[in-house]
Amino acid sequence: MELSLIRSLMDKEFYEEHRGARCPDRLFSKDVKKIKQSIDAAMDRYERSVTPDEIEALFMANNPTMTTAQKQAYSSLFNTIKREQPMGTDVAQEVLSKLFQQVIGEDIANLGVEYVVGDKSSLEPLRQILEQYGDDFTPNLNVEWDDIDIETLLARNDLEARWTFNIPSLVRKVEGVNGGHLIEVGARPNTGKTSFHASLIASPGGFAHQGANCIILCNEEGYHRVGARYLTAATGMTMREIKDNPAKARDLYAPVKERIKIKDATGRDMAWVESICKAYKPDVVLLDMGDKFARTGGFARNDEALKANAVHARMIAKQHDCAVFYMSQLSAEAEGKIVLNQSMMEGSRTGKAAEADLMVLIAKNPPVQGQDEEDIERHLNIVKNKLTGWHGSVHCQLEYQTARYTA
Repeated sequence: MELSLIRSLMDKEFYEEHRGARCPDRLFSKDVKKIKQSIDAAMDRYERSVTPDEIEALFMANNPTMTTAQKQAYSSLFNTIKREQPMGTDVAQEVLSKLFQQVIGEDIANLGVEYVVGDKSSLEPLRQILEQYGDDFTPNLNVEWDDIDIETLLARNDLEARWTFNIPSLVRKVEGVNGGHLIEVGARPNTGKTSFHASLIASPGGFAHQGANCIILCNEEGYHRVGARYLTAATGMTMREIKDNPAKARDLYAPVKERIKIKDATGRDMAWVESICKAYKPDVVLLDMGDKFARTGGFARNDEALKANAVHARMIAKQHDCAVFYMSQLSAEAEGKIVLNQSMMEGSRTGKAAEADLMVLIAKNPPVQGQDEEDIERHLNIVKNKLTGWHGSVHCQLEYQTARYTA
């Protein structure tokens, strides 16, 4: 079947009807694939139909290092192709369907085996395959073009933030975020990362108070500790005060409780995160810690895995129209410094940063010898900003006991 298809692809009109995704290289065996690539090059160069003799001459000329045995094998293959008759469009469609069925069917079978043996992440690529191919296993190329009317473009180009920040010094420089945005937040340990997102979401004027449905997926601290930060941020009460007066805390927490969902996500990956977003349709997703959702298998270097993870997070933000906050650690280079930069992101100096719409790096003052009390000053370094373009540092304070960032 594949040799008949190769012969037919030498016809310019047939080639144009079946080029690209309609007839990809992966449908062909290794040796035939090389011949198909020669046809692609010839069609791009000469823009006319070509003969088997011409393709053979080009192929041999472009592969001068082949051994005598290899040349004889390809010569025999070309002789077989020359005996093939070009096929009509209707027959070609049936042949393509069978070739796609073999290749895609093998992909589906492999993913099914992976799922059976315990790899739940194989469900998402399986779903994508089923969406990309029709009942006859050929690519689904029906495109629903995006709306570019003026009203749509004005609405979609983030002229106003849907979810505004509730830290006065920050909102003056970066109003807020919208669905489709990826916000990367980095800090050294014990700087206040968890309190930062708890304050943005649950404290007065936060996203949950604005009506946003928020999902917090945590794999760093236990859900109960993260939940406690959200409870104190929402109520303005310390945990001791909440224990002494739970009725008051319950009343203060009630306005936002139903809009905040927290789940321990230890051991989960980004495919699972995407399935959660598809099922629950959140407005804001918080990944704490974002890097720990990465799968390192199949990557030569750790930074490649982290970049792929950030790419997936950005894709989730766009496809599910939610703002994704991706919490990260900063490297030891950031220790004791209040002016931070992108290169201090741990594990991936540039890869993760390239995906972000907004990057906020949190710093605190270096310790002072003899000072007993924890310094409450925090410096929010805006090191990347595709939303408003402003870069620099804004300053605020962290109320430890209530997990609130204030002016």
